[in-house]
Amino acid sequence: MLTKRKNEPDVYQIDSEEERMNAAMEKARLTFDYFKSSLASPLSHQQYFSLKAKIEDGDMVEHIWLTDVTFDETDNFFGKIGNEPLSIKNVKIDQQVGIPFEKVSDWMIVEDGRLIGGYTIRAIREKMTDKEKKSFDESTGMYIDEGADYFRHDHSTPEGAILCLEDAYDARDIDRAVACKDFYEEAKLMLSRTANMKRFLDDEEIINQTGEALRLSFIKSMQEGFPDFTNVTRAFPKREFVSENLVIITEVCFHPDGRKSSQRLHVCKKDREWKVLSLAA
Repeated sequence: MLTKRKNEPDVYQIDSEEERMNAAMEKARLTFDYFKSSLASPLSHQQYFSLKAKIEDGDMVEHIWLTDVTFDETDNFFGKIGNEPLSIKNVKIDQQVGIPFEKVSDWMIVEDGRLIGGYTIRAIREKMTDKEKKSFDESTGMYIDEGADYFRHDHSTPEGAILCLEDAYDARDIDRAVACKDFYEEAKLMLSRTANMKRFLDDEEIINQTGEALRLSFIKSMQEGFPDFTNVTRAFPKREFVSENLVIITEVCFHPDGRKSSQRLHVCKKDREWKVLSLAA
């Protein structure tokens, strides 16, 4: 679904249930390292692990949660079928099965009663009314908030690019922070958002000058003081695509002192890497 915004780029919202579930499964795969490392060395506050597997029976497909999960050195995962299948007949509840990583569609950990992961669960819950959410949460016995998302700290995803920038802040490293940004693309975005400046979008000299001004302003702000993300837990509950290579990421931060804050950031992809641009309105 296309959403028009005055003096802002249009954004494409995930609308259908199929799109929401596909996005949820992609997020589960992108954050899977956390599940695997936690399963290998569980901490005392991690009480429950489960994996959702794509099980096929001829032309029939069902995604089923597995319990008592283990894995081997070749990334094959094993567990018991956790619920009675609805449509497939080749497995039954409590049966031990094995799947390759390619068949993983979701994961979840319960940490001190709080749901971590469980992205397909969140996609279903997202469409519920507040009353339905309360009833659902009570039935599961879990506390469900934005959660905590553990993307790799690299430039392969927009969320990972944000994490790299925040790592640079915590390291008080200006050069590293600058490398996480794309001031040329940020300049183009800024010009496109200003009605009387759009005419300069084809002027490379103006774009480069604007980008350099943004870079110097960013460096000056870092010299005056770095944002502090030490011991902050993050969740990234929403992606809004402006185009294939430009996305707005919502980041929710849980601070050590109990505060919760959120921000929306433009992130762009160029030369196969994601770089952070500006805050979104």
